[in-house]
Amino acid sequence: MALVRSIVRHSCRFRAFPRFLSTETAESKRSYGSLKDDDRIFTNLYGRHDWKLKGAMQRGDWYKTKEIVEKGADWILGEIKKSGLRGRGGAGFPSGLKWSFMNKPSDGRPKYLVVNADEGEPGTCKDREIMRHDPHKLVEGCLVAGAAMGARAAYIYIRGEFYNEASNMQVAIHEAYAKGLIGRNACGSGYDFDVFMHRGAGAYICGEETALIESLEGKQGKPRLKPPFPADVGVFGCPTTVANVETVAVAPAICRRGGDWFASFGRKRNEGTKLFCISGHVNAPCTVEEEMSIPLRELIERHAGGVIGGWDNLKAVIPGGSSTPMIPKSVCDDVAMDFDALVSVKSGLGTAAVIVMNKQADVIRCISRLIEFYKHESCGQCTPCREGMGWMNKIMKRFVEGNAMPDEIDMIEELSYQIEGHTICALGDGAAWPVQGLVRHFRSDIIDRIEKYRDEERKKAALA
Repeated sequence: MALVRSIVRHSCRFRAFPRFLSTETAESKRSYGSLKDDDRIFTNLYGRHDWKLKGAMQRGDWYKTKEIVEKGADWILGEIKKSGLRGRGGAGFPSGLKWSFMNKPSDGRPKYLVVNADEGEPGTCKDREIMRHDPHKLVEGCLVAGAAMGARAAYIYIRGEFYNEASNMQVAIHEAYAKGLIGRNACGSGYDFDVFMHRGAGAYICGEETALIESLEGKQGKPRLKPPFPADVGVFGCPTTVANVETVAVAPAICRRGGDWFASFGRKRNEGTKLFCISGHVNAPCTVEEEMSIPLRELIERHAGGVIGGWDNLKAVIPGGSSTPMIPKSVCDDVAMDFDALVSVKSGLGTAAVIVMNKQADVIRCISRLIEFYKHESCGQCTPCREGMGWMNKIMKRFVEGNAMPDEIDMIEELSYQIEGHTICALGDGAAWPVQGLVRHFRSDIIDRIEKYRDEERKKAALA
């Protein structure tokens, strides 16, 4: 989390520097979105074509992979850094920099790549589409990313509920082994690289990288204290990088087409294409690949058929998965879907899972349901999270009913800040932010609910 906070702080600083003003002015004149089909990386996102090796190779997968691996770690890392790729799992840390942490003089221990395919974030459904319909993109991505790190093997830690995805991934891995694309002398490059798949048991907390490593080792899925960081002591006590499915899967395309090509999409520091998951009160929920920095309104209206009841019927949007603060319609009108733009409106891109709520939605009940989820999924290791989740859950249930005191609004906000930043992993932060977003933008809704409850109680008392 220290790394995440550092990114947020730096993003705010960068916007303050005068030398960036000309860049921002030039970028503000450019429109983003309307990604061309030729620029899409995930060409079988909807499962309309053959997902096995033959179909994948016809769509361009495994093309010149041998040459990419033979160019070596420095060249691959250079292209990834040039591309501006930031982690697609939520934190948005620069991927080239993160992967380069593994390139230290060898001390005899093997290095590992661990792919986080747990995807337990409510509202997020992008990685499962990759693994179900484009599994060879991930297998090839493991090889390219592994070569960049000098890794001996990749472990794909997949969510236990993803039965079809796990089945397709295993078929793709077997096909790649049979063709000599992975394993000993992968792709004929002289590089030995294995890919293994491990099925989790359904715990949301195992989406956190150190809890995932603990689970992979056969222990309870509870986050580790950092340092040491996984790049020093990870799975089996060896140097490890944990990366998101989408982050790994785009690496071969970046190396084939060049980092400058990928960096041509999106605003500065928010480069590339991105999978957006749009759900909730929209006419056509979907997962779509689009350019970073596309306006939120255009994303919803172009790809999801618009808000049910029209744009004026919109109440709020959770822009990056359930653990990011919601934003009201007034912000949604103009905000761009990228890391910096959403940080500037006190939210976050997260996993880019857009959850739309129109005026028929009970936003208080929606957030209460999310807090109930986080309470259930807390591992209980940290006192602020273990105890604070229960308290927030109880208060939110009273808000839903209206049986609360107005002072409790400030109380739950203060409680959320006592949880945020005081836990080993980010689950506490992810549970605190939805509450903060609700209080920040919809305090009046909570007060109205409380007053309505009191009026009803007074009427009941008068009739008694």
